This record gives sequence, structure tokens and C-alpha cells, in this order.
Amino acid sequence: MGDAIAVRAAAQDVLNREPCCVGFYWPIRGEPDLRAFVRSLLERGFTSALPVVVEKNAPVEFHNYTASTRLTRQSVWGIPIPAEPDPVRPDVLLIPLVGMDKQCYRLGYGGGYYDRTLASLSPRPFAIGVGFELGRLDTIYPQPHDIPMDVIITEARLLERA
Repeated sequence: MGDAIAVRAAAQDVLNREPCCVGFYWPIRGEPDLRAFVRSLLERGFTSALPVVVEKNAPVEFHNYTASTRLTRQSVWGIPIPAEPDPVRPDVLLIPLVGMDKQCYRLGYGGGYYDRTLASLSPRPFAIGVGFELGRLDTIYPQPHDIPMDVIITEARLLERA
């Protein structure tokens, strides 16, 4: 399914922009796997970065990632992260979601890391939520701290924030 989402992203020209830094996630728990899509962006001259939790309940940092980056496992979730810290500021973020609504609000795993990160960055990166159509809800009942995505991509559609 990650391939279908990547194909939709490419077909919709979601990243039809000058090469920039794209923050992405290493998939866990059945999240869409966009690593091949990110590799294709690297071939087009983009740079990429992976999120790193440096402090609990704080914004994440993004560390530079290339195909040759040595990875280690982050203790919190066991997610691969760059072994050598090299913080960068992404222009675009690919953000996994478990659920989403038509206003482009997302549900994640409840840690609030992406909401804190988006709230802390100015200017805010272009936020692309990535998930599966079966997670579509009428509303997630957004709270004051929830930050909507600019775009949400599933295997079936591209939803832009109104």
C-alpha cells in the first residue's frame, strides 16, 4: 500500500517544487512505507531527514539522512535513526497518521511529537499526512494543540486543507 500512496503523491505532484529537505519517517506498526519514494526524491536532488526524539514530550529534531547513513535504534520505539547527529530543518514533512478527517487533522499514536514540532517551527514546514483510507473519520474532534496537515495522501485520494 505504501507504493500506491507514493504513486499517488508522485502523480499529484505533491513535491513539485525545487529540491529541498524532506523529513520522513521510518515505518513501524504497518505504516505506509515511503522509503523508496524518498530514495527517488534523493535521486532528483532533494535531501532528507529522519525524526529523532531528543527529549520526552518535546519537539523532535530531524537529522540528515542519505542512502549511506549509518543507523542505530532509538530507545523509545526501537526506530532506526541516524547514528551520527546532523540536525537539519526540513522544508516538507511526511507525517504518518492512524486516522484523519476532512479538515486534514490527523491522529497519530498519541505522543504529540509532530504537533509540538510543527508548532515550534517558523516558518512551518509543508505538512503532508500519510495514511490509509480506512483511517478516514468524520472528525477527530481536534483539540487546541492539534495542528492540521496541509495535505493528506492515502492510497485512494489526496485531500487538501480548505
